[in-house]
Amino acid sequence: MVLLVPVLLLAGCTSAGRPAPPPPPDAGPAATTVAAPATTAAAPAATGCRAAVTTGRLPDWADAGFTGDTRMPHVLGDRGEIVAILFGHPLTYARSEGPTNKILWVGRPTSASPDPTASTTLVITATLDGVGTAVTREVAGGPGPSTVDLPAAGCWHLRLAWSGRSDTMDLVYRAAG
Repeated sequence: MVLLVPVLLLAGCTSAGRPAPPPPPDAGPAATTVAAPATTAAAPAATGCRAAVTTGRLPDWADAGFTGDTRMPHVLGDRGEIVAILFGHPLTYARSEGPTNKILWVGRPTSASPDPTASTTLVITATLDGVGTAVTREVAGGPGPSTVDLPAAGCWHLRLAWSGRSDTMDLVYRAAG
């Protein structure tokens, strides 16, 4: 807990125009990404990147199926509703060899009944910071394993929607090289 306060203070100082995410509620995983290349020109996104990759333990609610040490690169959604476990860390644009941009999406369990009319597909709307280029990717069946390739290097603001739920996060894709 003592180490968490300086980290949160530092994160608040580097938000560059976007509000700092709330602290994680607690410190404690199957489908292929459908590359729906619907690229649209939108108004430029607000600048500032909060891609906070953590290499500590996964949240307790996200470590089902893992054994032993669950320290691995991951990003918690701004609302704490989803976590992106980065098996392809660092994420890379135009990767020609090595591991893929594999991300395991894990949604926080909820006691509420899901909306039966809502799609279970995880819809990822990604907007490139400062440019406004938006693309959509889908993970059939909802949060689970995926390969998420995006069309440029930079900071991407993600809006994630599934089963009537939503969250946001930033992910950085580096240039291959």
